[in-house]
Amino acid sequence: MSEIEHEGIPHASRRQVIVGAALLGAGAAVGGGLVTGCGDDEDGGGGKTSERQQTLYMAGWQWGAPPSWNPCSSTSGFPTQGNQMQLIYESLFIFNLLDSSIKPQLGASFEQDATAITVKLQTDAKWQDGKPVVADDVVYTWDLGKRQKDVSWSASWEYLDAVTKVDDKTVKFVFKSGAVNPGMVKTSLCQTYILPKHLWEGYEQANPKILEFANNNPVGSGPYKVVSGDATQLIFERYDDYWGKTLRGKLPAPKKIVHPIFKDNAAGDLAFERGEIDVMQQFTSQIWKMWEDKKKPVGTWYSEPPYYIPAGMPMLVPNSTKPGLSNPKVRRALAFSIDYARIAEQAMSKYSDTVSSSLILPKGSDAQYFDADNVAANGWKYDPDQAKKILEEDLGAKKGSDGVYVLPDGTKLGGWKLQTPTGWTDWQTAIQVVAESAKKVGFGIELDYPQANVLTPNVQTGNFDLVLWYIGAQTTAATPWQRYRDVMDKRGILPIGQSSFYNYGRFQHPDVADLLDKAILATGDELKKLLKQLDTIFMQNAPMIPLMYRPLDFFEFNESVWKGFPTEKNPTAPPTFSGAGVLWLYEISPK
Repeated sequence: MSEIEHEGIPHASRRQVIVGAALLGAGAAVGGGLVTGCGDDEDGGGGKTSERQQTLYMAGWQWGAPPSWNPCSSTSGFPTQGNQMQLIYESLFIFNLLDSSIKPQLGASFEQDATAITVKLQTDAKWQDGKPVVADDVVYTWDLGKRQKDVSWSASWEYLDAVTKVDDKTVKFVFKSGAVNPGMVKTSLCQTYILPKHLWEGYEQANPKILEFANNNPVGSGPYKVVSGDATQLIFERYDDYWGKTLRGKLPAPKKIVHPIFKDNAAGDLAFERGEIDVMQQFTSQIWKMWEDKKKPVGTWYSEPPYYIPAGMPMLVPNSTKPGLSNPKVRRALAFSIDYARIAEQAMSKYSDTVSSSLILPKGSDAQYFDADNVAANGWKYDPDQAKKILEEDLGAKKGSDGVYVLPDGTKLGGWKLQTPTGWTDWQTAIQVVAESAKKVGFGIELDYPQANVLTPNVQTGNFDLVLWYIGAQTTAATPWQRYRDVMDKRGILPIGQSSFYNYGRFQHPDVADLLDKAILATGDELKKLLKQLDTIFMQNAPMIPLMYRPLDFFEFNESVWKGFPTEKNPTAPPTFSGAGVLWLYEISPK
């Protein structure tokens, strides 16, 4: 029986990226004037609409001229890079973070058994050059990821033995024996852009280093085509022969989408406040003042804190191979010493609730697994007295003349360097709170802000004491399982000095692997039981310490020109620019 849900977004019950990059606005290009026009055109009801009423202005994704439109490249321009909005290229399915459902896209349905997921393609799906989307395109796309190891979806082969054509409209994804993981495969089905084989096999032959291919005239299956892209703006025009009109019952509302290039967040904020930008993904401090004080028609998903739906939790990562930090009681004492409410208030500008000690998000689709009683029994919260009790009564530590605790074996709980990238101002504020809170208890922590490109390899090789970092598991079809894998699974993790891409602290526990393997295929109450056991191990050992919640996207809108954006009270689509976030383009309308 197919697991695919019917089309339509129910009421809300929610790439491995360096999330701070979008906050910095790190681009040298200066924003140009916005494209506007006063010409009229017919609207869907036979009336007249101005060009401005047909053009959606979007911001926050691109901070310079796009170097390419190549979906294989991590430097591609919006929206062809990674798991971004499916305007040009599309995946087989789209994930809805509001309820963890999987919606049809190029795939019409799928069936799962013990050995594979079999996908039925949409019968009328076609490329923008008119050729049909067929199974050969899907197989080619995954095989490209197998040949070209640096392609983002190459990692899906960790869980796949083969991707094979059954017939022109059917593809089978065969699970890897010994590594069966339907959740991770489903995540790949929702995030991998399908490429037209009839074009890309020629591109690949002419460009053996496919990541360097510019793809200046992208031909996708999506509802928009690239008009132009330079250092001032990106322009996309609706493709009115889009096959998905049959699936959705209509075309997206904007006839044109323009993404201006701003020099920094401040310039983007000003244009947004003026109504020159309709919707954006950008960290904007105290956004509520735009509607409370300035009475602007601005909104976010929630009208009160935390304003955005949480989708991930940046972590304080202790290196469990370091003296002192190797002791789980020391790590728990450190966890009790941190003022999490202050981090939510100051570092996250109220865009985070005070973080819990669980690896399960208390809002959104994760909420069904969140166990408040287990958190109360086994977790931590800001409690400096409890931190001191653990150190003094449980561990027998005593303070030295400098006020820093020393364990009975002489290990000093200080001299540790706490790092996060320079310029990531919200994360820098967060670790300042950590260091100040911990110092009051009796830990010795020094702050350091290296360049991101310097710190990244050090995190991966384990060359750090303490670091505020992200884990790859934002809310996907594989979470919350993937979070426990990313934080606690020792399998596949290389020794200190060699690069690993999860479990950066090299934590290990004898029960984790078996529980993770059982949870992969578990459902219902059995899954809840296994997740509770994993969460208990996490909280009793504190291999990482969540510091804040973050949205997948900072989704904010200004209804000066367009109306109908998704909110908690109008949950027509998830408030994102990826996955099922493409669906709100069909729900908005000009005012």
